[in-house]
Amino acid sequence: MPSQRLWSSSHRATFLRFTLVATTIAGIDILILYLLHGAGGLNVYLARIFSYGTAMTVGYFLNNRYTFRDHRRTRHLAAELSRFYAVFGLGGLINYGVFAAIVAVGDVADAGPTVRFWLPLLGIWMGGIGGMAFNYGVSHKLVFHNR
Repeated sequence: MPSQRLWSSSHRATFLRFTLVATTIAGIDILILYLLHGAGGLNVYLARIFSYGTAMTVGYFLNNRYTFRDHRRTRHLAAELSRFYAVFGLGGLINYGVFAAIVAVGDVADAGPTVRFWLPLLGIWMGGIGGMAFNYGVSHKLVFHNR
């Protein structure tokens, strides 16, 4: 029975699926950020732009397949993907702003290496909460609605 509720078209089930996708793409975002910044030596702010862009693209396909799977596509993939990028780009600005503020606090506070290691992770999760709330509301109405 829980499986049937998860795959129903109710707003509660849709939001739960959106949250599961958001958690998955946050993991991808974190992995890529730490690979680019930690292992690759790329500036943390620039690494985050690449990690978020990659996670956002994966998010489109996961949301298309699982979250909003009930909606018929009436637009071409390129048109829908551009609309998705526009919406998630705005949510990404919220996400990135929170991320950058948290990482900057570590710089200003002259935090030790252990704290600096964990601040990007905290920034992604905290930024993700704000971005996710915005992205769900807008993507539900503008990207995947009346497809």
